[in-house]
This record gives sequence, C-alpha cells and structure tokens, in this order.
Amino acid sequence: MHPTPAQPQPAPPSQPHRAAHDREIESLAEFDEAVSAHGSLARYRLQAVDLTDRTAALLKLDATGAVFLGCPMAPEAAAHIRSAGALVFPPVPGLPFDPYRALPYTPDELFASLDGGYEATPDARAYAWFQQTKADGDVFASMLRAVHDDAVSDALDELLVGARVVGVMGGHAMARGTAAYAGAARLGRELARAGFTVATGGGPGAMEAANLGAYAAPFDDGMLDDALLLLAKAPSFRPSVSDWARAAFEVRERWPDGGASVGIPTWFYGHEPPNAFAAHIAKYFANATREDGLLARSNAGVVFLPGAAGTVQEIFDNATPNYYESRGEPTPMVLVNEEHWTGELPAWPLLTALARERAMESRIALVDRIEQAPEALKRLRG
Repeated sequence: MHPTPAQPQPAPPSQPHRAAHDREIESLAEFDEAVSAHGSLARYRLQAVDLTDRTAALLKLDATGAVFLGCPMAPEAAAHIRSAGALVFPPVPGLPFDPYRALPYTPDELFASLDGGYEATPDARAYAWFQQTKADGDVFASMLRAVHDDAVSDALDELLVGARVVGVMGGHAMARGTAAYAGAARLGRELARAGFTVATGGGPGAMEAANLGAYAAPFDDGMLDDALLLLAKAPSFRPSVSDWARAAFEVRERWPDGGASVGIPTWFYGHEPPNAFAAHIAKYFANATREDGLLARSNAGVVFLPGAAGTVQEIFDNATPNYYESRGEPTPMVLVNEEHWTGELPAWPLLTALARERAMESRIALVDRIEQAPEALKRLRG
C-alpha cells in the first residue's frame, strides 16, 4: 500500500534543526563543510564523528579551544589537536551505547540483532550494563550515564526546535487488540494529521498506540485498521518481547516510511522495551530526567489516558509547573476516562482543587471518551 494522504499532513521533525550560531559538528559532512569554509575548528564542538579518515585535515587545523567528544581518530591526529589546545574525550571501548551520541536513537538501531532474540539487541544489552554498573556503584559508569543522558537531551532539543508537541501519556498495560488501544492509536493519528508532533513515554501499551497512530497518519484510514489486526497476534510484550517487537517491524515493513513521532523511554524501567513506531527515540538512564524532559517539551499540551502509578506521577509532574507558572503560561491538560480519574484513581478532584482560582483552571479538562480529547485540547488552547 502506498501513502495516500487523507488529510493535510504535518511535517514532523526528521532532521535536527541547526541555529545559525551553532558551532556543533555532528557528521563528516559538517566537518568537511567547516574545514572548507573556515580552515579552522577553533572553539567548535565535535560530537561522535568518526575522523579516522580525516587525519591529513586534522594535522593542519587550528583546534584552539575545540572539544572532541567521542570522535575516533588516528593517534597522531589526537596528539596534534591536543597540543593545539583542544580537549579530546576519546571513545569508551566496550560499551553497548555511545555516551556522546549526537542524535536520538531509531527503532532499527535499538532493535538491531532482533533475529537473535531481544536479549541480543543493543537496547537489552544497554539495560544489562545499567543493571550491572548500578549494582557496582562505579562512579565512572554513573558519569557515563550522565554524559549520555545530557547528549540525548541536547539531540532532542535540536530535533524539536519549532515543533508543536503534544504529549500522550498512559499505561504500558494497554494491550494490542483492545478497543482502548485502537482509540489511543486513532488519537495519535488525529493529532499528527492536525500538525502536532506526538510525544510519548516511548514504551508499550498506550504509548505505543499513540506512536502507531502518528506513524499511520500519512496513509489512508484503512491502513491503521489492518495494522491493528496484524499487531493483535502479539498483544503484549509479555511473555516475549521478541514476538511483540517482530509484529511491530512487520507493520513497518508492510507500510514503510510512516509519519514521524517521538518516544522518550528509560532503561530505569528495563521491563518496558521501547516501541518501534516512534521515529525518534530519546532513551535515558535517569527516569527523573526523562519524565521532566518529556513533559517540559510537550509545549502544546498533554493528554493523559488511563494508567497507574507512572501516569499519576506524570499528571502532577505536569501540574506543578502549571500551578506555579514556572515555565510560563500553563499548558493544556486533558484527562481521559471519567470513571478512571474520579473513581479508580481519583486524580481529577485533586487536580481541580489545585487549579481553583489559578490560571491553570481554564487549561484542564476531563473527558469520558478518547474521541473527545482532540476537541478538548483545541478548546483549552483557545
């Protein structure tokens, strides 16, 4: 099936935006361009660029005040640029991830080697490394995790410049093949078709469904129905992450080049693999950094689908800066499913009590059905 847009499509981010004053180099093409234009790398920052084939150029360059983060290069080139006044942070051997990475992850990158089972993938290996080093209490490992997460945040900021981001939050337990999952997917599709960049926690369940919907946005409506049927054969990532992930990649192979969205998962919750429908995956080791970053970047509002402790935490993580207006004007918050948020987990009464007589009072809404969420979001945005 070929993409046949049913409605005007958004332009979700595909490549990081670069400011005119940006002196970061994140690819060989950018390296060559800077060398050709200036003949100097003075005060540049080079991030995870393989420079092993640029020795001749490096030996001639002014590198005063430059910083090289995880850039492989010949020993003589490294010695020269150090002597010229540059700082060189060499690649760290033996890691299942690059702490200096310049771009968000892709599903293909995190799930490489899936044919050998999920345990063989870079995603699973990074989690295993995290578990081992966390238990060891190694200060070097904790530094590498912090450097990695800062690099991921930087990549995410570059990616989302100018984007209107709507966060979709919800629990990982929402199974494929259910009406709730299909509803979350349709929500993601409608938001993407309205020109928003959909951002989720990047995991299974409601998060995957919203990313799937954004992926389906450029196709005719029947594509999503067919994809939902295909995915239902592996309803959950339990008991087999491998089967669950393979079903997603089967959808991606049948309908390639879907719409872009963002997933922001964490290795802190190692039992939750990332989903394969977010084009850009900003995966963190530190869950607190991940949670705050996800909500802070949802500048066009957040939709909260039914969830458990994690989703409740996200509601009030988002409510706090809205309450204090610490990020400026409060952003919209839409809670979906009245029974869930007033009875099962009564977050709505507390949220309304917090909002009373504050600017955020006009920016919160509770709707019963997921189909009502886009209109509520539009109303709250004014």
